[in-house]
Amino acid sequence: MPAAAVTLQPTEPVTRVSVLLPLPLAGPYTYAVPEGEEVSLGSVISVPFGKRVLPGVIWDTPPDAAVPALKLKEIGLPFDVPPMTGEMRRFIDWVAGYTLTPQGAVLRMALSVPAALEAPSPTEVLAASGLQLPGKLTAARQKVLEVLKEGPAQTSAALAELAGVSTSVVKTMVKAGLLTPHALPEFAFSPRQPDPGFAVPTFSPEQQEVADTVVAAVEAESFAVSLLDGVTGSGKTEVYFAAIAAALQAGKQVLVLLPEIALSAQWLSRFEGRFGVKPQIWHSEIGPVARRKAWRRIAYGQVPVVVGARSALFLPLNNLGLIVVDEEHEGSFKQEDGVLYQARDMAVVRAQFAKVPIILASATPSLESLANVEAGRYTRLELGSRHGPAGMPEIQAIDLRKDPPPRGRWIAPGLERAVTQTLEAGEQAMLFLNRRGYAPLTLCRTCGHRFACPNCSSWLVEHRARQRLICHHCGHTEAVPPACPSCADTGSLVPCGPGVERLAEEAQLLWPDARLAIMSSDMLGSPEKAEALVSAVQAREVDILIGTAMMAKGHHFPHLTLVGVVDADLGLGGGDLRAGERTFQLLHQVSGRAGRAEHPGRVLLQTAAVEHPVLQALLAGDRDGFIAQEMEERRYHGMPPYGRLAAIIVSAPDAGVADTLARALARAAPRMDDLLVLGPAPAPLALLRGMHRRRLLVKAPRALKLQPILADWLSAVPIPNAARVAVDIDPYSFL
Repeated sequence: MPAAAVTLQPTEPVTRVSVLLPLPLAGPYTYAVPEGEEVSLGSVISVPFGKRVLPGVIWDTPPDAAVPALKLKEIGLPFDVPPMTGEMRRFIDWVAGYTLTPQGAVLRMALSVPAALEAPSPTEVLAASGLQLPGKLTAARQKVLEVLKEGPAQTSAALAELAGVSTSVVKTMVKAGLLTPHALPEFAFSPRQPDPGFAVPTFSPEQQEVADTVVAAVEAESFAVSLLDGVTGSGKTEVYFAAIAAALQAGKQVLVLLPEIALSAQWLSRFEGRFGVKPQIWHSEIGPVARRKAWRRIAYGQVPVVVGARSALFLPLNNLGLIVVDEEHEGSFKQEDGVLYQARDMAVVRAQFAKVPIILASATPSLESLANVEAGRYTRLELGSRHGPAGMPEIQAIDLRKDPPPRGRWIAPGLERAVTQTLEAGEQAMLFLNRRGYAPLTLCRTCGHRFACPNCSSWLVEHRARQRLICHHCGHTEAVPPACPSCADTGSLVPCGPGVERLAEEAQLLWPDARLAIMSSDMLGSPEKAEALVSAVQAREVDILIGTAMMAKGHHFPHLTLVGVVDADLGLGGGDLRAGERTFQLLHQVSGRAGRAEHPGRVLLQTAAVEHPVLQALLAGDRDGFIAQEMEERRYHGMPPYGRLAAIIVSAPDAGVADTLARALARAAPRMDDLLVLGPAPAPLALLRGMHRRRLLVKAPRALKLQPILADWLSAVPIPNAARVAVDIDPYSFL
């Protein structure tokens, strides 16, 4: 549908337009259109703003007629990109209104690659000129011509790589006239397209029924939410691949959101095996050149499938046919800085504006999604059994009160015996501890000094492999000193508690002949290293895999039959609303790594709290019972998903400023019977990145629209320049 043209009002001396800028400003600004120019809603144009020239988008808001015409600045020429669709503009407005964020801050996520707005220079490629020079060609030059004889023209770098020669050889051939340069336009090379019929799998009757349902939803070309609820190994991915294939056959684009795309090499390989090519990837590890090219190809519809982290939600997919959110329960879909939004929930909203179906997939669905099923807003599709011969793993507890590890150790005798048996059987074991580094705390046993972050209310974590003390909140790092900085005693610094590095050290002592590997984000550091480790485990080059939560994210290791959780009740303490839900989801997902194909799996949970309801539900395999109990407690207390929460976070470099502003907000809080305002109180992380933080928590019934109440409340309190107030609708973290 063409964008609506901006028409000139008969009584208006100039044509005015509203332009939204990618800045955290209250709303669009009014500009003038140069005489003779015509722009449309959604056009991406350049505009002067102060001393800068910025990109902006012609917005739907009526321009301000009160601004004198002489004061209006003129817009520049449109950028060479497709206009932003009405669907995307409405989505940006909705996200801004829901999160109480300036529209421009949300637009900045949609225009996240400013360099992509400019059309790139033509690409220079080289072809054989056909010129015959006297004398015999060198072997290197002959290789270059052989490459061009068998294939199309290539860039200089690609030609050198394919021929196995240096770029200087190619350059001298150009000078000699053996190669002729040609300029190709931007999209001269179209990427290989995924083939929906490349490797169609054979489904079980249960899988086929669910696949038929999601395919029908795609073919209906209308908004619908399907919660794909299936146990680990049940084939959820292959089922929603069927929906992706249907969207591709219809000529539509597909967006797939994964919780940690940079660490999802195995998922990408599965996609390539099903469709013949890898999809377009979008995450923070992509280099600037690849990022610019990808953004433009997506905008022009040359990329059928994009798989990415939460930021991919704001890409210019102008021909959407399907959205998939895998591992929809994952907390990492919540953006915790900048614009505070839940990507899973915003993906549902984007699907609604685009009038396309969306699939939310998980083995442990979030209570929010299950409540929407309960209310009839989502359809639940279930896969209750593992695909193939493997059954669900056997889960047992090791009570640390009865079977404790030796002093200074963390692996209990029962787990040690199980790992030994697994290795003797020629199978692989996994030791899980959701704590990075070597030790979470370092102290001096002489004076009791504890190493704390100077910028945050947190202890520094020792990373022995890097010989550094690191803050996991702000990134502050310092060397491990030779002596205590407080009492100057040497040899008195001791690590307290285990991290995965310390666990690996113990495992190496217990099983000296075993091949160990650590799977932790700070140890791997890049998607390439993560992919290499996953491949090594699959190739049985690793005997014991030790790692954090990133091991739980859908990896398929056919010969891994034992999972040992070293501290199963880690995360159950404190006052976090979602502590039980998160722990159950994490341990259930980790347990699912044990046993695939014909190898039965076993899971051992080390804990000093066997009686805890979360652990009892895991041991009994009663996921649905745990969910029912958790939802009933939330319903009784009016907590999400049956009630609403909003957090107001005050931060300032000076603690006094933060306290004064927080108290002023508390005094101005609305007085309503069904609205409860708690606080202010210091945040659990009262100091974060050098900012003192205070929190207020707002609790309300589900039916109450909080945003206008909060907006009126906050607008009545002046915010000092030295302070900042952030609003977190539907908070996931209470730190």
